[in-house]
Amino acid sequence: MLHRRHFTALALSPLLAQAQVAKPTVLRFAWWGGAGRHEATLKAIALFEQQNPGLKIKAEYMGFNGYLERLTTQIAGGSEPDVMQINWAWLAMFSKRGNGFMDLEQQRSVLALDQFSPEDINAGRVAGKLNALPSAYTARVFLWNKAAFDRAGVALPATWDELFAAGPVFKAKLGDHAYPLDGELYDMILLAQAYVQQKYGTPYVDPLEPRVAMSLAAALEWVQTYRRLITEHVATPLPLRASLGGAEKPTEQQQDWVVGNWAGNFTWDSAIPLRAATLNAQQKLVLGNFPTLPGASVSGMFGRPTVMLAVGRNCKQPELAARLVNFMLTDPQAARILGKTRGVPAARSQLDVLVQTNKLPAMELAAHEQIKKQRLAGRVPVPAPLFEHARLHKFMREVFEIVAYGKTTDQEAARRLVEEGNALLKRIK
Repeated sequence: MLHRRHFTALALSPLLAQAQVAKPTVLRFAWWGGAGRHEATLKAIALFEQQNPGLKIKAEYMGFNGYLERLTTQIAGGSEPDVMQINWAWLAMFSKRGNGFMDLEQQRSVLALDQFSPEDINAGRVAGKLNALPSAYTARVFLWNKAAFDRAGVALPATWDELFAAGPVFKAKLGDHAYPLDGELYDMILLAQAYVQQKYGTPYVDPLEPRVAMSLAAALEWVQTYRRLITEHVATPLPLRASLGGAEKPTEQQQDWVVGNWAGNFTWDSAIPLRAATLNAQQKLVLGNFPTLPGASVSGMFGRPTVMLAVGRNCKQPELAARLVNFMLTDPQAARILGKTRGVPAARSQLDVLVQTNKLPAMELAAHEQIKKQRLAGRVPVPAPLFEHARLHKFMREVFEIVAYGKTTDQEAARRLVEEGNALLKRIK
């Protein structure tokens, strides 16, 4: 009897040894975000692992600060994650010729590309190669506090003239501390660019070539439009924001926004929940119309993918990595878990889930439809990825900061934007 038990143990030992030696296939997935995104993503990962026995997803997540620096080091050393969340503008940094990430076209069979619009897919192409897919698309919209405009006796602005006219009225009726519009410096740079793009038909950076697309006259009006927003009491001045806890302090954290002294915001549609969350009960946030000059061929509405998912070019399991990307971006079950943690989903399969389950509040859905209508009409050209390149972004901010503090003339600022901007674009192309 003992001999038989011993024989059985010997017979099973190779199987036991094999089970002990076998290791799960591991994929690394990196992203940044806040607690809500982290929690939802980890739950979605758990479901994907459940659906794919033997697969282990190693989650590498953190806040935004430091993420780009870490990813830059990893990519340079060939140790990047298998799947990674990236900003759209980073395609121009990491994949100038389309070979910085895996070409997802190679895994087309496991990707539900039919759930994305052609425009969304093309946003992830570099040199003809599909480097990334978007989680969502976001664009700039106007948010107005109707209660504040009612107190000032001003109708919600629907045109540029009405927007500029509101500034002096707010000052006269509600005082020096009241403004129709608030925004960080970049918000106002984009708002002024929208006006100039409508008038001249071109943004600052050419979408196809590494060059400044604006003429000197257009660049001058870009600077002058920004200055008008400040001098005509339309938008909160940069020095004022700097004195209230920092120039980049988010609008929803500003007390003057909470109580309705600052009555509007030009921001990403994905920021609507943040802006609405802190308003006191006497205020009422509504979506505004996007002002457009008569005869303008484009809206000037600045839009781009929110965040994107890409697969590392050194990934050893490209099909599995592509399946994870597809799951996160298109799977209906994943949509129920992830919600809007990476914006309003770009994939129809996930958007439909949020609409059907009432997880997309009315104002956010209205903003999504406003943007979609402009895009379908061909009035929202894809911007140049270089426009949000870190070095160009820093340069633009520097020029407009000097304007904001009265340290330069409009003409000199415009000259710098054209001449120095061109030189910089040639260096970073």
